[in-house]
Amino acid sequence: MPPWPSPGRIPALAAVADATAVVVFAASGRAFHESGADLFGFLGTVAPFALGLFVAWAAPSVRAQPTRLRSGLVVLVGTAVIGLALRAAFTGRLPLSFAVVAVVSLAVLLLGWRGIAALVARALARRPVP
Repeated sequence: MPPWPSPGRIPALAAVADATAVVVFAASGRAFHESGADLFGFLGTVAPFALGLFVAWAAPSVRAQPTRLRSGLVVLVGTAVIGLALRAAFTGRLPLSFAVVAVVSLAVLLLGWRGIAALVARALARRPVP
């Protein structure tokens, strides 16, 4: 088995990584604020950001090279801007502190896995072929 996924599988794996990041963001936020394990509450929290993620993935550059940092920035901006706008529309408020924490958390999660993937790819490329 090769040490890295085939190029055809990378977009699907990247989409799963991004979706996981958004779910982790929403779940950790709800856990931190002791919002409980209410499924509908969780879905209400994750839905605006998941929609933002979906829209960001509509960008051809993201689908073509999803592991690149530039694609990660597109995904981050789309997820954060649309997610925060929808959240504000549904709740009628958007505290600045929440917006800052949301953007920073999403940046760590959405850009973090891309940075780790780049380091792993670089290390594998330097490894001598047996």
